[in-house]
Amino acid sequence: MPGSMLYLLNISNASQLSSDSGWIYADLLTRALASAGQNITLVCPLPVTDPRVRHMVPPPAATSKYQVRIAHDVDYLAQLLRATRPDTIVVNQIEAAPALRAAMLDARVDAQVVGYCHYLPWSVDENGRIVKDHAFSDHGLELPIRLVFAAGMAACDRLLIHSRTAHDWVMTAADEYRIDIHDRVHVVPPPRDPRLVRSNAPLPEHPTGLYNHRLYRHYGTDRFIDLAKKVTANGMLLRVMDLFGRRDPSRVALDPSPEHALDTLRSTTGVTVSSDGGDRELYRRFLAETAVGFAPFRPGCTWSMSIIDMHAMGVPVIAPRMAWMAEAVHEDLLFDPDDLEGAVKTVDRLLHDRPFWREHSRHAHGSTLHLTPDRVAADYLEAIQ
Repeated sequence: MPGSMLYLLNISNASQLSSDSGWIYADLLTRALASAGQNITLVCPLPVTDPRVRHMVPPPAATSKYQVRIAHDVDYLAQLLRATRPDTIVVNQIEAAPALRAAMLDARVDAQVVGYCHYLPWSVDENGRIVKDHAFSDHGLELPIRLVFAAGMAACDRLLIHSRTAHDWVMTAADEYRIDIHDRVHVVPPPRDPRLVRSNAPLPEHPTGLYNHRLYRHYGTDRFIDLAKKVTANGMLLRVMDLFGRRDPSRVALDPSPEHALDTLRSTTGVTVSSDGGDRELYRRFLAETAVGFAPFRPGCTWSMSIIDMHAMGVPVIAPRMAWMAEAVHEDLLFDPDDLEGAVKTVDRLLHDRPFWREHSRHAHGSTLHLTPDRVAADYLEAIQ
């Protein structure tokens, strides 16, 4: 159903849009939503590529991962609402939803508030207990950040989440903080990128492995480095993507773990560190040269754009049996997080058992067939009606 939509989006990697999954998601989704008749205004530091999407640049704001979740300009939001008067407001930084509600009062705007739970600052263990996210645990901020997120969920009319795993974790947190949101939550996975789709993929003549995830410590990068050393010692060549390039010094000071990981990986025999420089054609070529993808050892993962990219290109991915990976990756390619030898054996089988590789290449591609932008846009609109 046509309507006006205000889409609020912050960008965490403005200098490396190819590694900012929120912007890529918005670029794919808003194009499909515009084709479905939505009149969209995007408020974001940088525009998307579809000229039908009106772009407004917000005032300069804090960019640290803590500040963007806590500092919100209610006066600016009220001015924005008076200028746009939307039917639906999509808050991609869900922690901003309470401030948006206050701005709606000031602007006398009545609109539906939709929150997209892009990043959950907690996980849930096998016993159903909430586990802290080490990425948000500096200086006692772990619980405050989680409570701000809970307040954001409470302020939304609809909540959209990536996966069944995210649904379970959101419901656990809602019960913990006594927020009645059970009828507001909908699973709408992000779309795959049509530029990164391939069926009937061949096993590359010179197969390599690919790790195309962020190298923060909380992604389990130390554990991946241990695995990388084992598979390369076994003869495999491995490409690791540098998704950030040169980071802002303030970000490095807050968490230098990606730089430390890159230093270690560059010194590991058999590992090549590469960057696509934001060139999607070059990135597609890297994917096409890949025989086996590697998932992160990230306990807080509720979805991974990088895994979807590999699956859509017909690249089988091996993964530790944890979080969303246990939902998204075929059981044959899962391994116990502590069983790196088992992971190496799975890699060997993929490289040397061609029927096994072809079976899992087809399965990987098939798992993304429902993630076309048009299909996701239709699901998105159905969820927010």
